[in-house]
Amino acid sequence: MKVNGPSLELISASCSVVIPHLKLQFSRQAFLPVTKGSRLALAETRTLIVLRKRNVAARGTISVPGSVTMHMFGTCVLSFSLLMAIPLVSATVSNSFKDCSHFFYMQTPPAGMKGVNLRRVCQRYADKLRYATLYDSSRRLPLYSAYTFKKSDGKRRMDTPWMYEPQLVSDDEGGNMRALPLTEDAPPLIEDSQAVLEDYTDAVEYKRGPLNPDLHQSEPDDKSSTYTLTNVVPLITNFLDASWKPYLDIIRRRLNNFCNGKSFMVTGVTVSGATLQRDNRDRLAIPKHLWLAYCCPQFDLNSPYEVRFMFPSYGGYALNEQTDHSVVEVPLKTLERFLKRQSDIDSELTIFYNGCVSENTLRKKRDLPSVSV
Repeated sequence: MKVNGPSLELISASCSVVIPHLKLQFSRQAFLPVTKGSRLALAETRTLIVLRKRNVAARGTISVPGSVTMHMFGTCVLSFSLLMAIPLVSATVSNSFKDCSHFFYMQTPPAGMKGVNLRRVCQRYADKLRYATLYDSSRRLPLYSAYTFKKSDGKRRMDTPWMYEPQLVSDDEGGNMRALPLTEDAPPLIEDSQAVLEDYTDAVEYKRGPLNPDLHQSEPDDKSSTYTLTNVVPLITNFLDASWKPYLDIIRRRLNNFCNGKSFMVTGVTVSGATLQRDNRDRLAIPKHLWLAYCCPQFDLNSPYEVRFMFPSYGGYALNEQTDHSVVEVPLKTLERFLKRQSDIDSELTIFYNGCVSENTLRKKRDLPSVSV
């Protein structure tokens, strides 16, 4: 570790600091975790100290003003203050949807999505899993987000800062999404792995469009969790405001009124090669289409005919363009056939396991009286 300023005199002794879930001992050579612990990171403007189990890696520069002599008590205080500056979060790092499979119908994710560097992210906010996202790190774009619809009044959460996904920065990072730093430029480790706010600064024709929208959630924390850049894609402003937002509200009211049980949602994109650039570099892939599908196995059999045929599953898609961007609503199989014709979708695409089966039909079959012959 490089230190700018007067040298530090370290006593050849050790002390320990005890905080919840972690006990650290400090020796002259390194911080050594003595119980099982996760990786901790303290990221300041140009400082990153990484503590690992039984070893230490240090990068960056620590500026120390004035003459400092550190004795045993000072060592403990420094150790404790560094640790308190680090948010302690439980790690849920995995390149699978194992921990968040309950957001998928029959716990089965969609199949047939193509990408160079696909990451399966279990989106966690405030120590709770909220939804699942298939993220293409090479294009800095979510290919889909899968979530369960919550009956809501359609109101937006207005006081949530935009966040990033630490799991994409490092496999050893904690699972909770975090607010983006309030600096002019995002730290390189974040910028290299995912989209940042600066990518949208000069993109005057585009807005951030969420795949899991807050108006499809009811609890404040569920709404807040949708404000991460790993859940949004660049959408033409006119398309988002004139076509897609009204369609999302139609889906909200339909499921509010006629879905009696859990509704499984998948919202995704197709891409064509167009990108948003910043500093003459390709940064974000621009979606060609936006699509949505829902699966509600338990629905109201007495619903009006004009909506009854849209259960248990239905979908829609639209062009992300300035014009001709009306949403086309279609049956699930029709949506899958349409998506299979896109260059970035596999011919074996399936959105919902077995096409989403109505539990009303299954219940009716179970309730049929037996007949003796």
